[in-house]
Amino acid sequence: MEIEPHILMALCGFGLGTIAGLAARGADFCTYRAIEDWWVTGSNTRLRTWALSIVVAMVVVQALFAADMARIGDSFYLAPSLGWGGAIAGGLLFGWGMAMVGTCGFGILVRLGSGDMRAVLMFLTLGLSAYMAARGLTALGRVYALEPLRLDMEASGGQGLGHLLGAATGTAPGSAGIVIALVLAAVVLFWCFRDAAFRGSGYSILSGVAVGLAVAGGFAATGILGNDDFDPQRVESLTYVLPPGETIQYLLTFTGAEINFGIGVTLGTIFGAVITTATRMGFHFEVYDDAREMRRHLLGAFLMGFGGVAAMGCTVGQGVSGMSTLAVSAPLALASIFAGAVLGIRYLMTGSLLGRGDQEV
Repeated sequence: MEIEPHILMALCGFGLGTIAGLAARGADFCTYRAIEDWWVTGSNTRLRTWALSIVVAMVVVQALFAADMARIGDSFYLAPSLGWGGAIAGGLLFGWGMAMVGTCGFGILVRLGSGDMRAVLMFLTLGLSAYMAARGLTALGRVYALEPLRLDMEASGGQGLGHLLGAATGTAPGSAGIVIALVLAAVVLFWCFRDAAFRGSGYSILSGVAVGLAVAGGFAATGILGNDDFDPQRVESLTYVLPPGETIQYLLTFTGAEINFGIGVTLGTIFGAVITTATRMGFHFEVYDDAREMRRHLLGAFLMGFGGVAAMGCTVGQGVSGMSTLAVSAPLALASIFAGAVLGIRYLMTGSLLGRGDQEV
């Protein structure tokens, strides 16, 4: 019996999400925690894990692009219209929201699978906020304020670094992209493995490789298996902003909705975290300490949903998936997410963005 393309994509997403959830829960893979460790304590171990996942995904995805496989050039990340305004403003909002919540969208799903009851409310708020920003009420403000802030890069054929180098040198974007990817990979891998603590952390290395391969697998699945003549699927990979909203919508309107790759990834990530928690750590059910913490988390999750849609991705969606395509929007969004998270951390630690204080908000 032939499986319908959208169901096949959902199954692929579930499998890849499970791998990501297993890896993240097992090695505490969290981009926000990586930023927090770097900014507050100077520790770079988690940051190196995250960087490793980026270069693993980047090399594999660019190899697929160079081999003209998986329709990488059709990915929305490489669209010739560069939404720089959304990448910057959305990234700042998402980063600030991360600081208020204490994790990223990926981390919310992992926490949900580990028994954190706070994550239930954060998941609902993030998902609904993202869905509103994409297709609902707040989409009006996003479209009016940020959609005009775009740069047309049609002349180079796309917004990828491979497109830009290819246009400048007269080579194919895929060929230029794999050269860039290998150079960047060499630099990043040297930085990662020069640290003795990171070299000795097998779980961190395995987690980074697993997440990177899961992201590359997402592009391969949607680009190759999803290349159906009658119902071609969108080329995409792991991201954790709009898919939670689509998951909520799917669960509410099951008979009138169609499952997709992102919904499969969302459910698979939770499932992977559940497996790791059940087999290694045990569930620890956590709730809010007080109303102030709950308000902060609700606001943070709402900002993450809106900001993530405006930036077209989160710390995984832009930070790993987008970076693997060498899209120009990815480092813009990523730098903005970092800046927003650092500002949020400083505010929580000092009670101020500009001055010094000793009050934790």
